[in-house]
Amino acid sequence: MSDSPSLVELRNVTFGYGERVILRDLSLSVPRGKVTALMGASGGGKTTVLRLIGGQNRAQQGQVLFDGQDVGTMDQTQLYAARRRMGMLFQFGALFTDMNVFDNVAFPLREHSQLPPSMVRDIVLMKLQAVGLRGARDLMPSQISGGMARRVALARAMALDPELIMYDEPFAGLDPISLGTSARLIRILNDAMGLTTILVSHDVEETFRVADHVVILGAGGVAAQGTPQEVMDCPDPLVQQFVHARPTGPVPFHYAAPSLEADFGAAHGDGGAR
Repeated sequence: MSDSPSLVELRNVTFGYGERVILRDLSLSVPRGKVTALMGASGGGKTTVLRLIGGQNRAQQGQVLFDGQDVGTMDQTQLYAARRRMGMLFQFGALFTDMNVFDNVAFPLREHSQLPPSMVRDIVLMKLQAVGLRGARDLMPSQISGGMARRVALARAMALDPELIMYDEPFAGLDPISLGTSARLIRILNDAMGLTTILVSHDVEETFRVADHVVILGAGGVAAQGTPQEVMDCPDPLVQQFVHARPTGPVPFHYAAPSLEADFGAAHGDGGAR
């Protein structure tokens, strides 16, 4: 166990897909016991950061530290041990469609522990109780709403009592009631269980309400970080465009493309439309 106040640290991390660099010399810290929101425009590398922490991708340069250990240098045994200390809630829940609610939550316990069935049952029911869905234990994923599916996925992510839970867009597609319920659960469970939380989200209002620490990614690095209020007050144009949902700013509407003349000029020529 590391004595660092940060459970996760990225130090001078560079990563890209092919020739496209997503993260460039990125450094950030995730404080223990806090809810850290990772935000920024689409394509800015937020989910990539989660994949680097979980070891699905390896940094091309720099270090990704989990509790003081470099994820990029772990062998398979070490990586699996680290992952058992992490929980992951995917964007749309990613429940097993041919398993009922109970078996979805029980899956990591059956896969990674030798607990007797009676104890697995008690743990699953406790986790479902925590997200308000103990009564839905026998339902199939197709029989529950999108918001309920996220809560089942959260119960599954908590099954092994992880130290770190990562959420990838947990509010996407939810109605206001489900969204508020999910946000409240994230905050309550973090505090009640002594977790460290990384929350990737585009929902500024709800995320700023529950987060202790906010990191805004931009141009491959950190554009701003601090408390929600400190980030709101940051004068950086990209940060202001993001937090106030402005259509114009450093993030353009049009993806880089050839000029209009290059694409359409020859087609219309001097003779006009054909």
